[in-house]
Amino acid sequence: MKRWIAALAIIIIGTVNSMTVLASVGVSARSAILIEKDSGRVLFEKNSDEKLPMASTTKIMTATVALESQELDHEIEISESAAGVEGSSMYLQKGEVMTLRDLLYGLMLSSGNDAAVAIAEDIAGSREKFAELMNEKAAQIGMKSSHFTNPNGLPDENHYSTAADMARLCAYAMKNPTFCEIAATKNYKISGGKVAYPRALSNHNRLLKMYDGCVGVKTGFTKAAGRCLVSAAQRGGMTLICVTLNAPDDWNDHMSLFDYGFSTYKYTKIVDSEIPACGAAVNGSADGAVPLYPEGDMFYPLAEGEGFSDEIQIYPELSAPMRSGETAGKISVTICASESGARIGMAELSLIVKNDVECVGAAAYKNSFIEEVRLLFGCWLRLCS
Repeated sequence: MKRWIAALAIIIIGTVNSMTVLASVGVSARSAILIEKDSGRVLFEKNSDEKLPMASTTKIMTATVALESQELDHEIEISESAAGVEGSSMYLQKGEVMTLRDLLYGLMLSSGNDAAVAIAEDIAGSREKFAELMNEKAAQIGMKSSHFTNPNGLPDENHYSTAADMARLCAYAMKNPTFCEIAATKNYKISGGKVAYPRALSNHNRLLKMYDGCVGVKTGFTKAAGRCLVSAAQRGGMTLICVTLNAPDDWNDHMSLFDYGFSTYKYTKIVDSEIPACGAAVNGSADGAVPLYPEGDMFYPLAEGEGFSDEIQIYPELSAPMRSGETAGKISVTICASESGARIGMAELSLIVKNDVECVGAAAYKNSFIEEVRLLFGCWLRLCS
């Protein structure tokens, strides 16, 4: 029998609703996108697949690679090349020693180009080698229209991304709690140890103070790229990610898009892991129909008039014994506009058994063995009394 042991991850296939594309949200950005973080659903977009320079929003990838490569308390000695890098800086000094943790705060809050180079040199040996790691990670998470040549976002014709890819990167980065903590921090102090002098860092992301629920993420600017911004905000259990590239009025662009997203879409539970989705016959089991449960809850942003339907597939020839958590099928959910019936998105989730399912013979043997032990123990008690 073919047994499906590996759990299926939630798969979301998002399509842009034409009503969303034409939503009356004016933005100054040359390229923009608004998505819901967990489902990836696109709520608004404007030229979101256009390849453009992304300036210091690059550092989201730098932080992601660093967090997956090294421990936070790892100490890094600052090189002359890192201390002398151009542009925005946390003012590192040659020879001082900082932890990766402190450098990440300097990277994300102060947008330190020097911090980016120090991190890259320590992890990969050079900026160029670190860029290779960045491109590997980009390919892994599906950033198909991006290419990195440096860890800080300084101008290079071969260093580019898209609003859609940067939103995808942000959603991935925010799976890491440490990244989220750093990106949401407004102020941070560095002192003691082997640093050249104490530093007080302030986050360049003004949305943390301007917009209720903002939780990050990263600003960027060069003359070539213009003003770039990746941000995230949370309300009602829903996290929205907004990206604008080359946006003269980026703060207002993001606030307008967040207002649109939160007012138009409601974070809706469409699958409940506590409610059985169906029952399934299991060959050789001691029970009749065995309940199958969704592997987890599933939420999706729905606008007024949108609905969903589900379809259940049970894997053939299920046989006992089965262990708790074992996959026995899947549930496919289609999101659609109720009036037109047009498909908006689709999601899949595994169906599992929550309790062990034993063979009829094994269950009978187990019960008789327990009864036998109980009788022997009773005899022993009577002999001892």
